[in-house]
Amino acid sequence: MTFLWTAQEMIEAMAGRPFGSLPAGITGISIDSRTIAPGEAFFAIKGDRVDGHDFASLAIANGASLLVVAESKLPALGRLTVPMIVVDDVLGALQKLAQAARDRSSATIIAVTGSVGKTTTKEMLRLALAPSGKVHAAVASFNNHWGVPLTLARMPVDTRYGVFEIGMNHAGEIGPLSRMVRPDVAIITTIAPAHLGNFKDIEEIAAAKAEIFEGVVPGGDVILNRDNSQFDFLEQAAQAAGIDNVHSFGQHAKAEFQLAEFDGAAELSTVWFNHGGETREVVIGAPGQHIAENAMAVLGTVLLVGADIDAAIEALAQLSAVKGRGARHRLSIGNASFTLIDESYNANPASMRAAIAVLAAAQPEGEGRRIAVLGDMLEMGAFSPAVHAELASPLLAAGIEHVWLAGSEMAALRDALPESVDIEYRATTDELVSFVTGAVAPGDVVMVKSSLGLGFGKIVSALLDKYPAFPDTGRQI
Repeated sequence: MTFLWTAQEMIEAMAGRPFGSLPAGITGISIDSRTIAPGEAFFAIKGDRVDGHDFASLAIANGASLLVVAESKLPALGRLTVPMIVVDDVLGALQKLAQAARDRSSATIIAVTGSVGKTTTKEMLRLALAPSGKVHAAVASFNNHWGVPLTLARMPVDTRYGVFEIGMNHAGEIGPLSRMVRPDVAIITTIAPAHLGNFKDIEEIAAAKAEIFEGVVPGGDVILNRDNSQFDFLEQAAQAAGIDNVHSFGQHAKAEFQLAEFDGAAELSTVWFNHGGETREVVIGAPGQHIAENAMAVLGTVLLVGADIDAAIEALAQLSAVKGRGARHRLSIGNASFTLIDESYNANPASMRAAIAVLAAAQPEGEGRRIAVLGDMLEMGAFSPAVHAELASPLLAAGIEHVWLAGSEMAALRDALPESVDIEYRATTDELVSFVTGAVAPGDVVMVKSSLGLGFGKIVSALLDKYPAFPDTGRQI
């Protein structure tokens, strides 16, 4: 059996002490007792809401072969007979194991941050690099103080390319994670007013994202969005951090990895990628100019790390939007169908505009409507009324005449839209759920988007529960 870690390696890396008769090694790492697989180690992390130690018995029942627990919790776990490694702090131990994973690895490491597009860019990198070697990348959006070390500690020793997503809500969060990951290539997708309530202005957001430069290895590369207003600041920040290899992507005439032309369709995009005077046609299997722009950074990364560019281009055609980030469902209603675009995972002003553009490109059938179902963008602070009201402009420019809203902050958008727009407003998500599920009609294209805290996933789930997949696909489209 091939182990991810031997027990002895874990003890040494984490400065832990064995308790009981330890297995020779483990096949994986989990912090979720519900989904742990047999042979994996369960790290009993204490989070903001729950303490993993309270779920140790469930982890054992589901097959955990080893527990990593805190010394202070050991007396309460004395009745358990499963082997354990006892440490001072479980999250700290996971971080130490992550550092050991990085130290032992010869993989090329790529880290992605930015206000919008991190997860999709990570998934494009996973696809594009896979033909050239074994890729290890984060699942879902594991991009915070526990998600990054968990992803790093899970990296097999024979990984060829490691792809990491690094996020933040406040200044000072990205730097330590970047120093842990130590990327060979760092990408900043864009700077936009996300989490604006925690910052004075967009310049402070740019400075927080620039913390990713702190971990870039000597001789490493940075790829920045040349179309973004913060490009000059970020370029200077990278150079100040001692990084000589600063590259750019975007539509800008001086972009090194240039989006020379974009042809968007409802469910995919065709773009022309220009580098060094050579232009290549690229089909991307998901719609949206924002995705196409980030694909330029992905292809630039492929070139920088010496992977197969032709295979990478071919792989991008297989891209499909993921749950909560543009996944499409064609659903039956009577003898007809409607299309659901699931953007329910998160929202800020830039990603709202990108999603509105995707909705604008979608084609309703027959008498169908384009419907934007929108909820509050959280963490906007004092800027909240203005940034919500400003969404009226892209909605009107896109010709979207049906806007269904929920949340206290979306009242500002309701008030900013003219009477010519069909507006439905509900104070809560639950109230909007019942309205939406009863108001969709054949041929509609319904796009659902809000910050995660609004729970707009309920709207998506309710639609999927009520309306079966259209029989000509039986799958996401």
